[in-house]
Amino acid sequence: MKVLGMVLVVLTVTSCEFIRMKEDSTTSGEGRQPVARVNTAYLYRDELTGIVAPGTNRADSVSRVEAYVDSWIRKQLLIQEASRKINIDEADIERKILDYRYSLIAYEFQSQHIKKNLDTLVSASEIEAYYQANIDNFTLKQNIVKATFIKAPINAPRLKNVKEWIFSRNEKDKQELKSFCLSFSAAYHLSDSTWMVFDDLVRNSPMSEIPNKVSFLKATPYYETKDDAFIYFLKVDEYRITDNVSPIEFVRDEIKNIILNRRKVELAKKHEDGIYADAREREVFEIIR
Repeated sequence: MKVLGMVLVVLTVTSCEFIRMKEDSTTSGEGRQPVARVNTAYLYRDELTGIVAPGTNRADSVSRVEAYVDSWIRKQLLIQEASRKINIDEADIERKILDYRYSLIAYEFQSQHIKKNLDTLVSASEIEAYYQANIDNFTLKQNIVKATFIKAPINAPRLKNVKEWIFSRNEKDKQELKSFCLSFSAAYHLSDSTWMVFDDLVRNSPMSEIPNKVSFLKATPYYETKDDAFIYFLKVDEYRITDNVSPIEFVRDEIKNIILNRRKVELAKKHEDGIYADAREREVFEIIR
């Protein structure tokens, strides 16, 4: 009850008070305000600094601090129970804590350096070169299509015109089809240069239940079907089936991310090597044998 009382007291303080920096934050408990206790372990008010972001409303501030305090209590209970029941190598734990701390600091430092210095422009020629050099890695795991798909209510107006509009190359008919889709369709995708996963395109339609989709795509450039509520139109302009090489357009974003991740790794390594070389030249460190 005493612990709960302390927690409730601190939760009544405003969020601004939680994030205010303490003038003299010491590791001892002298002069510090405790907010929770588990046996001889204390959580102090100044240790809540930074948990709540500036500008957070009071309700969210209280909720966030309450969750943090509860989490701290649970962890302390687990740690203290572990200490009673198993032999713990304190030195090994301390080394792991230090390694983790150094890793976090290094990661934040490298992240800021990468964010500031990374060249994010990836040219079409770079993407093409990577694609050609690694083409065996881009085997399709799903059937993909360039297609028009329309799901419309069975009582929608002008349904008899939809097929004509889908096949028409007339710009006016294309606009009529787009207007129809915007006004009446429950779902639609009009064919463009975008490759789509076929299963995603026809989800929530009777076509999703087709048992052999490869045979269907090979034999069916146009298809209509309906159920009790909707009529479905599908016109397939192009398709690629599973286990074939993916077209570059379908994996362009994936390749771009791969190239950028490589640049990040190289930039981080170069940064680290630079710091090491500079420190060695200035004799900041030495290996004592």
